[in-house]
Amino acid sequence: MKTAVVTGTSTGIGLATAATLARAGHTVYATMRDPKTGGEELRAIAEREHLPLHIAALDVDSDESVRNAFVKILAEAGRIDVLVNNAGISGIGPVEENPIAAFRATMETNYFGGLRCIQAVLPGMRERRSGCIVNVTSVTGRLSVAANAAYSSSKFALESASESLAQEVKAFGVRVAIVEPGVIATPIFGKVQPPSADSNYPHGRRIYELFRTSLENPVSPYVVGEKIREIVESGTWKLRHPVGPDAEGFLAWRASMSDEQWVEWGALSDEQWVEYVRQNFHLNVNL
Repeated sequence: MKTAVVTGTSTGIGLATAATLARAGHTVYATMRDPKTGGEELRAIAEREHLPLHIAALDVDSDESVRNAFVKILAEAGRIDVLVNNAGISGIGPVEENPIAAFRATMETNYFGGLRCIQAVLPGMRERRSGCIVNVTSVTGRLSVAANAAYSSSKFALESASESLAQEVKAFGVRVAIVEPGVIATPIFGKVQPPSADSNYPHGRRIYELFRTSLENPVSPYVVGEKIREIVESGTWKLRHPVGPDAEGFLAWRASMSDEQWVEWGALSDEQWVEYVRQNFHLNVNL
């Protein structure tokens, strides 16, 4: 059995992953910014099912918090076999109207937060010549739609770093996997604010409507948790793992278009966009 650290476990994919790995017998350190306010559900699961799961404070935005958390975990566990970088925030809005501070905040958590944790675990993994790093990105780390630049940019960045990292550490026996969920029912979407009515761009309303209608048939975050467990236990060296019933379809859809066709799709009128989505995605969108 492995010792795993999972970030961003207060809700959603992180919670599901921590519970899934612990149920499989792995020792899990489930981390979150404030365990006093965010760990109730996971703590209840662990106590009820007597799981080898420990909840720890870790703010991926903070060098000091990351350093202190991993020092404590290593002192207690002795080693870290698996890191799951899951902590993330959303960042919806057109480039012109989204504040630079919002871009910075999204990148700080979704990209630099992952790098901080990777740098904390790699020395031990490299020395032992074994380990597994799983970076949770998104299908929007492979394709970018209008009004999603901040979030997509952070996920594109983490995908790029993961590709480089995988090449750097393979000779040391360390595996790197990128998990790319499609639309999964997690609280992150509930935190997305409806777009401003006075925006100059219709795309925020469109992406909000896509999320809303897609979540009418919700996909459980445990689908992602099971995929991560499979990656950890299988020993696979496969780099990318799209997850969820729509993930492969989204990626194939983007691959079917030239860059110019993709830009044209984003420039459709509201009426054309609604018709396209209804016909091709079978979602009852309304604008």
